[in-house]
Amino acid sequence: MGSGAAREASSLQWKYHIFLSFRGEDTRNGFTSHLHKALESRGYNVFMDEDDLQVGQVIKPELLQAIEKSKISVIVLSTRYADSSWCLDELVKIMECRRTLNQIVLPIFYKVDPSDVRKQTGTLESDFQKHTIRHKDGVVKEWRKALTEAANLCAGVLEDRNEAKFIEAFIENNIVGRLSTTPLPVAAYPVGVHSRVHDMISYLGGRSQDVVMIGIWGMGGLGKTTAAKAIYNRIKDKFEAHGFLGDIRDTANRHGLVYLQKLLLAEINKKPTKFHISCVDGGMGMIKKELGRKRVLVIIDDVDDKEQLEAIVGNRDWFGSGSRIIITTRDKRFLDILHVNKTFTVPEMNPDEGLELFCWHAFQKGYPDEQFLELSEKVVSYSGGLPLALKVLGSSLIEGSIAEWESQLQELEGIPHEDILKKLKISYNGLDRDGKCIFLDISCFFIGMNKDHVRKILDGCGFRAEIKISVLIKRCLVTVNEHNQLMMHNLLRDMGRAICQEGDKQDRRRLWLREDVTDVLKDKSGTEKVEGLALNLQSSEKASFGTEAFNKMRKLKLLQLNYVQLTGEYKFLSKNLRWLCWHGFPPDSIPGDFDLTSLIAMDLRFSKLKIVWKDCKVLEKLTIINLSHSHDLTKSPDFSKVPNLEELILECTSLSDVHESIGDLKRLALVNLEHCKMLKDLPLNLYRSKSIETLLLNGCSSFENLAEGLGDMVSLRTLEADDTALTKIPSSIVKLKNLRSLTLCGLERLTGFLPHSYLRSTGFLPPLLDGLNALRKLALANCSLTDDELPKDLGSLSSLEHLDCGQNSFCRLPSLSGLSKLEYLCLNDCRKLRAIPELPTNPKVLRGFGCTALETMPDFSEMSSIRELYLSDSYKLTEIPGLDKSLNSVTRIHMEGCTNLTTNFRKKILQGWTSCGFGGIYLEGIYGIPTRFSLVGNKYNEVAFEVPQNFSCCDLTGLTLCCVYSSDNPKPKDGLGIMVRNVTQGTTLHTWPAIASVKTGSKPEDYYLWRGQLSNDRLSLQGGDKVLLSIFATVDFVTVKKAWVILEWDKVMKENMHDSDPHLYNWSRAPDEAGQSEVEPLRDLSGQLFNCDFNGLF
Repeated sequence: MGSGAAREASSLQWKYHIFLSFRGEDTRNGFTSHLHKALESRGYNVFMDEDDLQVGQVIKPELLQAIEKSKISVIVLSTRYADSSWCLDELVKIMECRRTLNQIVLPIFYKVDPSDVRKQTGTLESDFQKHTIRHKDGVVKEWRKALTEAANLCAGVLEDRNEAKFIEAFIENNIVGRLSTTPLPVAAYPVGVHSRVHDMISYLGGRSQDVVMIGIWGMGGLGKTTAAKAIYNRIKDKFEAHGFLGDIRDTANRHGLVYLQKLLLAEINKKPTKFHISCVDGGMGMIKKELGRKRVLVIIDDVDDKEQLEAIVGNRDWFGSGSRIIITTRDKRFLDILHVNKTFTVPEMNPDEGLELFCWHAFQKGYPDEQFLELSEKVVSYSGGLPLALKVLGSSLIEGSIAEWESQLQELEGIPHEDILKKLKISYNGLDRDGKCIFLDISCFFIGMNKDHVRKILDGCGFRAEIKISVLIKRCLVTVNEHNQLMMHNLLRDMGRAICQEGDKQDRRRLWLREDVTDVLKDKSGTEKVEGLALNLQSSEKASFGTEAFNKMRKLKLLQLNYVQLTGEYKFLSKNLRWLCWHGFPPDSIPGDFDLTSLIAMDLRFSKLKIVWKDCKVLEKLTIINLSHSHDLTKSPDFSKVPNLEELILECTSLSDVHESIGDLKRLALVNLEHCKMLKDLPLNLYRSKSIETLLLNGCSSFENLAEGLGDMVSLRTLEADDTALTKIPSSIVKLKNLRSLTLCGLERLTGFLPHSYLRSTGFLPPLLDGLNALRKLALANCSLTDDELPKDLGSLSSLEHLDCGQNSFCRLPSLSGLSKLEYLCLNDCRKLRAIPELPTNPKVLRGFGCTALETMPDFSEMSSIRELYLSDSYKLTEIPGLDKSLNSVTRIHMEGCTNLTTNFRKKILQGWTSCGFGGIYLEGIYGIPTRFSLVGNKYNEVAFEVPQNFSCCDLTGLTLCCVYSSDNPKPKDGLGIMVRNVTQGTTLHTWPAIASVKTGSKPEDYYLWRGQLSNDRLSLQGGDKVLLSIFATVDFVTVKKAWVILEWDKVMKENMHDSDPHLYNWSRAPDEAGQSEVEPLRDLSGQLFNCDFNGLF
């Protein structure tokens, strides 16, 4: 796990998309091999074990770990699957992960009857007769239970069907939507984006099976990249594989063409490339071999050299039929060389669009203040309709006076219309000397780096960096992303680097261009003017230089030499270094003659270090050390040499010893020891630290003990120890008055081996937590906690906002009514929990998936803040008292599988719940369909309608959906899917929001009603859009009888709507047959009739 305190403690980092379980001698070289290849060709990371176990062998630990680290398990149940005890043990583990980790399980019945698997009859009967003789009753019982559970999850039955078509349909219907990729960020204010990409998408959407290449051409800052990202997000899931290569120009300059080829293959396959490419010609052959039979979408952004195109998209025959290639460039000649099918230009913004975008940045709204209207229109006019200029100029004028605006306008009037860099440079010229220096340093060295680290480095260079970076952000010259990294638009970066290139070579202070740096180091031509130098190679590249090349660079402060080899004495390197970034640092210890006395930040990730230093001077100024992934490092350094260290990052798998001097550091705030798998404990001196605020131990699988001295760490705010070997938390933890976040998830694997009597006697947690008054987040998921192990005063943590006690073994909870600030409560898969006690009125999210024993809920009458409610598969629950009185605040309700809800409760919810929610409400029978469902599906359960033209998009809140279904399976775990195809916009939305929940002992003639909602935040329906919506069964044993739709107009979506769960709303490729189905003409809300014509669409 990463080190973010903001990270959800219970979130699981999947290593594999899919785990394949199968009987080797049945299907390895046939069906399973073909399925594996088809999945990998889509870019999924698939685990398929290559070894068959011999009789008597046990499952390898790495196989069990692979199951745990997979998001989906696909089980190929074949004739002899149950003959193998290994396969059955694997199946038991998979079903366990389904219960405890919410893993998705998809069984395929390969030439075997699902009923035989469910009941262990037919060929399975003889298999189990043998097992009964050879194995203990308890083991055989587990195997039978796992097979029965798996049989109830049927994802596909293959008898005499065409295997290739079956595999394609299986992936399309079961995998694609569940593993859809995250869309690229487009623009904060996407003014005019839709209209600019409409024609491009229409052209690309033709039925032609040819490889189509288009170019998007225009000057920098026009929005070519924004258009390309919008297209990519819109159509990517219609292809077998897809990849977006951004900023090709800079990437090629930094890393070379071979790196670009590897990057393309990695992007397409969605995992690091396994191919060895030694030269460009070899890469060309590999691209053709890998992509020649795939229908792919490839976007190549910001090409500025024909060799770049020749190396990665040289010929159409490199790509499978139906592929689409999009190239953006500032130079149309490259598109002519490639003979693209069509060239598009991104038009400049018209005055209305330009004014709206400018105002969003200058006034934080889409229109100007009245006294600034005329001045705003003049600025827009001088910007030439260039989005980047509008953004930068708007941000530079925010909160400015009229006099300041007029002064800026006078400067704009003196610059030619076409000289955009000079216009952008106006904002740069408005900076003071230090602001300019920091802007140039960021443009050359610090893009993508942590803002706080950059601030510390630049402070050490004599700047007041916090203030200056803030100014750059306000002027839109620099941005900070969600990971607190500094980012910069390519055009602004290029402007900064161009400024650095001005003047004589001998006077340049910053060297960043690969060729320039290589020449300087080879020729030993560096001068005393140089203050920053960066050479960023890859681990596969080799470059070696003599240290004498640095002899004259006495003022060098910023140095990056990733994977560079140096020979000679290190005394020639500058003594003024503030930042040293040297990934793959070659020596096994830092040389004694390397003077680092001025250093502030040391980044030696992936180094070859075995000992950090044998002897060195005291490094008074060093505040940040990052030695992560230095796999040969077994011991930390002696920290007495770095008395002012503030951040220590040692994610080193072999590290087993932390030096005791760590406790003497007076300013140390962050200690990151994540994934130090050999580390068993910490030096006692560490617990004496009065400065450590964050201690991260996640993934330290051998870590067994936190000492009682933990309570003396008075400044500790965050403690994370997920997936460790801890069996007891010291009682002194209650002394941590400043502790804000405590996560101790995933200890179930270890505590599960200990008898509960031992755990109760030793006390996994202190019996009382009354001292943790500042605690805001507590995560104890998957720790096998019983009733006696929960702190009795859990409800007294007055500052607690986030509580995760999911996947535990307790039957009851202590009172939580005192948690007056609680916003998030997670109790997922607490399968023994019978009642949720009284809650405070303020929770926003309550998660209780899989609480199968749950019978009683607290009164919701006063819970006016509740936004999301998840209680799926609570089979015994009959009602939630007072929920009907809090429906106005609810945005999502999930009660799939709550089959015993009373009729009165269901009616109340249906009457009060509108399209402000998500999820599903289930009713037995067909009553409860409101008469206002004016759109009724045809015989295919498709509803076609046109959104009326005369409405503002913000007034359409979404769609309320309703369907009647039946099921042949009394315990389905899948079943209802929804497809919304916007014919006008050319988009398709697939969702799987509902399990086809039925009551125990249900019969095929029993009907059920499901009602749910889709938000227009996700649908983006606009006036005039023609839409086809269908509700369909995703498994054979579920039948959808009828579908209804209402367009909801009256209520506005809540501003605090959370992002939808990824399994609910995923843009995905629509099946080809979706465009061929018959559509009956239906009357829409505006009284017009129309037929949807899908010709020419994907």
